[in-house]
Amino acid sequence: MKQALLNSLKVWFLLTLITGILYPATVWIGGHVLWSWQSEGSQLVGKSGLQGSAVIGQRFIAPGYFHGRPSATGDSTYNPLASGASNFGPSNPDLRDSIAARAKALCGANPCTANGPPAQLLQASASGLDPEISPEAAEFQVARIALARNISSEKLLALIQAKTENRLWGIYGEPRVNVLLLNQELDRLASAGQ
Repeated sequence: MKQALLNSLKVWFLLTLITGILYPATVWIGGHVLWSWQSEGSQLVGKSGLQGSAVIGQRFIAPGYFHGRPSATGDSTYNPLASGASNFGPSNPDLRDSIAARAKALCGANPCTANGPPAQLLQASASGLDPEISPEAAEFQVARIALARNISSEKLLALIQAKTENRLWGIYGEPRVNVLLLNQELDRLASAGQ
């Protein structure tokens, strides 16, 4: 009995050392050495200080900025502590009502075609924190931003094209544009007087 208890304590100590100290330390050190920017939160700093993270969306509501996907994180939009989808099914009236309200607001602020706004601007992502939109969703907002900032649509379309990230290794994911990076570039253009 004593030997079994002693063996159990040895295994417990060894596993605690490996899984509780060595593994976390290796991951933490490896992350900071190999991917220091990502492990520190992918923070984007501008002239006025910290502006956000490249991997967590944030809310832009001014007409002169690109708007991201809706957030399903409750009352505090883009809250990483409340990350998750709304879990509303397609037949849920609350989901239909929220999409209809978003479509009405988007078409009130942007010129809409018969197809309406892109689905990405109507539906939240699974995490509710998506920092990126499709180039089509960005292009949908060009007329509003051009009017608000007194900038040509061609210049905005060129900006979207320049900031579009293609598929990872040419096969994974879809082309996408980081909304915060796009808006930072808009501010740079404005401060440069372009």
